[in-house]
Amino acid sequence: MAESFARSFGLNAYSAGVEKTEEIDEKIVEVMTELGLKVKERPETILELTKKIGNIDILVTMGCIGSCPIVPAKKYIAWNIKDPAGKKIEVYRKIRDEIKIKVEELLKSEIY
Repeated sequence: MAESFARSFGLNAYSAGVEKTEEIDEKIVEVMTELGLKVKERPETILELTKKIGNIDILVTMGCIGSCPIVPAKKYIAWNIKDPAGKKIEVYRKIRDEIKIKVEELLKSEIY
């Protein structure tokens, strides 16, 4: 979701997970489509992503504290956002809206 919002604001952004999965959660696709945004078809792991793109300027983690792999980045930010997996669609919408606000705040901050 964060990648989709960041790209909608014109940023070159990528998203990745800690563990390998074969497909995106359908509810994530649904709540992002409600806003006219698309998400990746197959998520990458953070290790796959860093091999592909190399240097990372800002690495934002969401809820993987303690389980995030160590990857080089110029700046690290931890957003304590719960994983909505398995919850009702309303929870996905709430998390989506929270992520959007976080992305907007990041863009307005001195960090970016």
